[in-house]
Amino acid sequence: MDGKKPHLVAIIVQSIYAGMFLLSKAALNNGLNNFIFIFYRQAAATVVLVPVAVLFKRSCRKEALQLSLVVFIKMFMLALFGITCSLNLYGVGLIYTSSTLAAATTNTLPATTFLLAVLLRMEDVKLKSLSGKAKVVGIIACLAGAMTYAFYKGPHFNSFSHHYSIASKNSHVDEVHTHSSETWLVGSFLLLAGNILWCLWTVLQGQVLKDCPSKLLFTTIQCFLSTVQSFIVAIAFEPNLAQWKLNFDIGLLAIAYCGIVVTGITFYLQAWVIEKMGPVFLAMFTPLSLAITIICSMLFLGEVITLGSVLGGALMVAGLYSVLWGKSKEQMNAKVADDGTKGSIDE
Repeated sequence: MDGKKPHLVAIIVQSIYAGMFLLSKAALNNGLNNFIFIFYRQAAATVVLVPVAVLFKRSCRKEALQLSLVVFIKMFMLALFGITCSLNLYGVGLIYTSSTLAAATTNTLPATTFLLAVLLRMEDVKLKSLSGKAKVVGIIACLAGAMTYAFYKGPHFNSFSHHYSIASKNSHVDEVHTHSSETWLVGSFLLLAGNILWCLWTVLQGQVLKDCPSKLLFTTIQCFLSTVQSFIVAIAFEPNLAQWKLNFDIGLLAIAYCGIVVTGITFYLQAWVIEKMGPVFLAMFTPLSLAITIICSMLFLGEVITLGSVLGGALMVAGLYSVLWGKSKEQMNAKVADDGTKGSIDE
C-alpha cells in the first residue's frame, strides 16, 4: 500500500486543481469581480501561511531578519509578475473562455517552462539525440494544441445534463458559456500570457531561492506581497467598496478553496510527492485535471465541449508527455555517465 501512496496523492493534487478551475469559473459566472477574487484568494493564503511560518518555523524568523533589500526587491518583482499579474490575466482569460480551456493550458506549462529555460540559456537542447528531438516535438505539439483550441471549434458535443447546480445566477447557461470568436481569442491570449508569466516565475525563482533557502518563508513573503499588490490592482479597477462585500455563496467557497486548500494543502502534498518520486512523476499526472474538469464542466457548469477542444487537449497532452519523456531520458543518460557506464541510452 505504501508504494501506491505517491500515486494516490498525485491524483488528489490534480483533483484539487480541477476543483480550482471549476469553482473559480462558477464564482466569476456568479458575478464575483475577478480582481477582488484574486485579492481575497491571496489574502486567505497569507492568513494561513503567516502563522505557520512564524509559530512553527524558527528558521523562517531568523532568515526573514537576514534578508537583504536586494533579495526583497527580487521577491517583490517575482510576486508582481509571477503571481499578481499572472493570476489576474488568467482570471480575465477564464471569464472570456471556459474552465476546460484553463485546465487544458496547464498542460503546456512544462513545455513552456522548458522553452523559456532554453531561451534564457538555463537548459540545453541536444538536437542530435533522441531525447532532444522528443522535447522539441513536444513543444511544437503543445503550441499546435493551444492554437487548435483557440482557433478551431468544430462540432459541439451535447452536455450530459441540462440541470446545472452551480450555473450563473445572472444569465442563462447558454449565454454564459457561448463566446464570440473575438472574446474567445482574447481570452485564449490572456490565458497564454498568464501561463508565460507563471512559467517565467517558475524558472527565475530558483535563482532567488539560493539567497532564501526556506521554501516556506519564500512562499509566505510572496503571498503577502501579492496580497498587497492585488489589493492595489483591485481597488484601481473596482473602487466601489459595495462590490467588495462577500456573501455566503459560491464566491466565498471559491476564495476559501483557492486560498486555503490550493495554496496550503496542495503546496505540502506536491512537496511530499516531489521528495518521494521527483517532479517528473508529479507532472505526468497533470492531464488528469483536464479530464476531470471536462467531465465536471459539462455536468455542473453546462459548458459546451467542441471537437477543437478535444483535439487541442489531445495535442497538448501528447506534447507534455513528449517533453517529460525527453527530460527523463536525459536524466537517465546523465546518471549513466556519472556512474561511468559506457554508451548512451539515446544510441
